[in-house]
Amino acid sequence: MVAPPPSKTEPRPPSRGSAGNLAGRLALVLLLLAVVAGGAWVLSTVNRSAPRPAADPPFPVPFQAVQPGVAAPGSAGEVPAAGDPRPSTADPLAEWAAALSEKTDVPARALRAYAIADLAMRSQNPSCRISWATLAGIGRIESHHGTIGGLRLGEDGRPSRPIIGIPLDGSPGVKAIADSDGGALDGDTRWDRAVGPMQFIPTTWVRYAVRASGDGQAPDPQNIDDAALAAARYLCSGGRDLGTGAGWWAAVLDYNNSTEYGQNVYSGADAYARASLG
Repeated sequence: MVAPPPSKTEPRPPSRGSAGNLAGRLALVLLLLAVVAGGAWVLSTVNRSAPRPAADPPFPVPFQAVQPGVAAPGSAGEVPAAGDPRPSTADPLAEWAAALSEKTDVPARALRAYAIADLAMRSQNPSCRISWATLAGIGRIESHHGTIGGLRLGEDGRPSRPIIGIPLDGSPGVKAIADSDGGALDGDTRWDRAVGPMQFIPTTWVRYAVRASGDGQAPDPQNIDDAALAAARYLCSGGRDLGTGAGWWAAVLDYNNSTEYGQNVYSGADAYARASLG
């Protein structure tokens, strides 16, 4: 017998092929989304828990409330003199500055300037006994070694932008000093302003300025070599011996007549000196 054909009006049983395929695809998509989400969660958890390299802490300068005249900062390590024999063919002074910069966060270019002034004064005024560390202590307070406000100290010894202080116009806490140089150094024809990394007022700069490189050019207060040497000459004036507490404090308070200023300079100088010995 031949089976009769199915009635066209009778509904057929649902096809399992198309529905099953759709369900399987949906399940696969959901599974893939779950795997991706799980992987992202694992990665984020690992990243959060993995230790991150810590940045080096800044060089510590503990404040020392030393009373004026009582003591001078600790002795600093010697800087290499010109022509000092070393096994390396590199410049020994540059090597010294680079190594100490890593310890103290002072730009190597600034350390080199302080050291050059130290070496110059050993020859010109050995009884003064000024140290590069004292100059670094002053540079730290006056302009953060020529980098105040995000400036950079170039290899030519100049900051990326000239450093010029506030007008000395007699405002509260500010001494009044009328313009003395026609604005030649500070651009102000009404009031004087302190200039450069070591913050000289024009009248003091004119008296103590000297070109550190000896290249015949005019001394430049924005050049840290010239500024550091002028600062050393100023501090050593009057026959002072900065190796003694009395001489050191007399010099620094003449630079800025403030006990707190002197204590801040002392703190920096002593910390740099200790770091150079370690």
